[in-house]
Amino acid sequence: MIHALFHGFILALGLILPLGVQNLFVFGQGAAHTRLSQALPAVIAASLCDTLLISLAIMGVSVVVLEYAWIRTVLLGLGIPFLLYMGYVTLTSKPLAHNGEDARSLSTRKQIAFAVSVSLLNPHAILDTVGVVGTSSLNYAGWEKLAFGAACVLVSWVWFAGLAAAGRAARNLDSTGRLRSWLNLLSAVIMWVTAAYLAYSLFRG
Repeated sequence: MIHALFHGFILALGLILPLGVQNLFVFGQGAAHTRLSQALPAVIAASLCDTLLISLAIMGVSVVVLEYAWIRTVLLGLGIPFLLYMGYVTLTSKPLAHNGEDARSLSTRKQIAFAVSVSLLNPHAILDTVGVVGTSSLNYAGWEKLAFGAACVLVSWVWFAGLAAAGRAARNLDSTGRLRSWLNLLSAVIMWVTAAYLAYSLFRG
């Protein structure tokens, strides 16, 4: 049981650590709002999406779904324009002074929509979850498999909450908004590079 928990923890941490659109979005919402609680919709939505993907991977459902090529094509077709649009919105938004809300701070409904989109419209992220988490879970059964999955899910929830908190702390240290402007630029570039990679994968496929 302990081995399964530790394996799930290390594996999930390795998958979630790399800098990506989902991480930058949650961090950005933490930095954009004047109160950390206002970024909770992004944190909860991203965590729930990861919980869904991990659960499907462990149950083997997602492997069956992704065998159909048209589903991958639809995911790519939706993800590319969305990432291009999000990159444009992020780049053109202007961080305000320390006490004001950023232009990139989103309402609860928009936070949920964007968090779900950046979590589920990246087919490569889904395939990573299916290929790595799903395959690794085959080593366990019963309570050990449940412990493995629970550890993976716990990492996601703690990680996204920590990202939002880190974003809020960065806001406190960035009274001029310069750091957030650089973050906007970095976020936009990563979104556009991801969109380009998805487009390459779509045409190659």
